[in-house]
Amino acid sequence: MKRLFAIRGATTCENNYDSILKAVHEMCDDIFIKNKIKSEDMVSIQFSMTKDLTALNAAAAVRKGGPAIDCSKVALFCTQEAEIEGGMEKVIRVMVTTYLPRKAEIINVYNNGTDALRPDRKKS
Repeated sequence: MKRLFAIRGATTCENNYDSILKAVHEMCDDIFIKNKIKSEDMVSIQFSMTKDLTALNAAAAVRKGGPAIDCSKVALFCTQEAEIEGGMEKVIRVMVTTYLPRKAEIINVYNNGTDALRPDRKKS
């Protein structure tokens, strides 16, 4: 029996096509592999990007291929991150909505220094 989960992640990159593409693929691969996600179980992937990232849309980066699993039939969406005074720059955030086994323990992924966005989540 499965239930719906939302798995979060974030990464940073430079504002150029290759850096955004690489960062999105690495972040998504980490989420997919660590959470044992199957393409057919995914419902949607929602991205947000800070306003200083303009070279490539994160959802378009996924469509360009490269992630560990096929996302061609997954609903994708990307929006601009809310601008918060003092907020981290050049950040891409993601929320993957997927079905997993009911008792799955999800693993959120924070790459490239974005673990600072979640000081409440101490690493063990």
